[in-house]
Amino acid sequence: MDFSFTAEEERFRAEVSAFLKKEITDEFLRDFEARGEFDFCPEFTKKLAQKGWLAMAWPKEYGGGGATIMQQLIFSEEAGYFGAPTGAHRQGTNLVGPAIIARGTEEQKKRFLPPITRGEVVWCQGFSEPNAGSDLASLQCRAVEDGDDYLITGQKVWTTNAHRAHWCHLLTRTDPEAPKHRGISYFLIDMKSPGIEVRPLINMLASHDFNEVFFDGVRVPRENMLGEKNQGWYVSQVTLMGERSGIAFPAMCRRLLERLIQFAKETKRNGEPLAHDPIVRRKLADAAVQVEVNRMLAYRVAWMQHKGLLPMVEAPASKLMGSELMKWLTALAMEIMGLYGQLQQVSKFAPLRGQIARMHMYSLGMTIAMGTSEIMKNIIALRGLGLPRG
Repeated sequence: MDFSFTAEEERFRAEVSAFLKKEITDEFLRDFEARGEFDFCPEFTKKLAQKGWLAMAWPKEYGGGGATIMQQLIFSEEAGYFGAPTGAHRQGTNLVGPAIIARGTEEQKKRFLPPITRGEVVWCQGFSEPNAGSDLASLQCRAVEDGDDYLITGQKVWTTNAHRAHWCHLLTRTDPEAPKHRGISYFLIDMKSPGIEVRPLINMLASHDFNEVFFDGVRVPRENMLGEKNQGWYVSQVTLMGERSGIAFPAMCRRLLERLIQFAKETKRNGEPLAHDPIVRRKLADAAVQVEVNRMLAYRVAWMQHKGLLPMVEAPASKLMGSELMKWLTALAMEIMGLYGQLQQVSKFAPLRGQIARMHMYSLGMTIAMGTSEIMKNIIALRGLGLPRG
């Protein structure tokens, strides 16, 4: 089996790497950390949009770059490795955009896709509810027909960037009598619509990214339904496959591991570098193996998408390992660094700019977001191994 990339793909990787290395300097990162991703992101996003890198694999007629899935993988891996701030526009490029391309009308594609590729619009995702998270098909947010419109009433939760978003892609129940997977419809909603209330949810990092969103008779035109009525669950699977197939986890973990190895080489304990400790060396070697395995899983997902195959099991496997690996690796970093690893960015004694403790707290949420680890295991067991339910 040949795991190598083509010469053209390698040239593209070198181009992306050189660009990011030049842009993402220590000064860039300090400014980014001080201002926050959302405030900082538009400037950097504009540069990516000018190079056609925001939605590389989308068709050119909708503002995309017409690139291959493998080129998109290469960009995403390099962006994750260098810590490029692309999060504010990820909902558009990674989630709702692919769903519109796959299931949208020609009018919807022309209307919604170009502003995403230009970095002009921010999307949020209205999927989870207080009683419908992992069991998403149990959602109760209602959409009722009213002439040429639908009236939407209900609540969503954990809605990232809802307080900043221009648009929301939303799952609603349009047939309460149908089996739960078959009575759901998918809508694209202007966040300025009357009847929408956004309330903040502050996480343990003391940052405001999450929100709960309330819809009180929000009027949405029928033309904003994505896909057919009561077929929203199947449209959402396009979104979820994109969400669960990224290379970002192993890319971020590879960069963290490299920094951790350097720390072990430069830091002495009892007169000897930490890198000479056989226990530390073994754990770092174990981490290197796991990062490479996760990388190969993500490559496999991209290869399947490149071949037009649906990675129904492979994408959840990649997401499961990636989120669990980040949690384990950041915990290992704090263990190797000792009490210094728990210091925040404000401390002058904090190694690696105090990122480790913050990354670890962030990683805990990643085992829940985009589908919990338990749900990923169930998907792998049922779809991949053919195990019985219950």
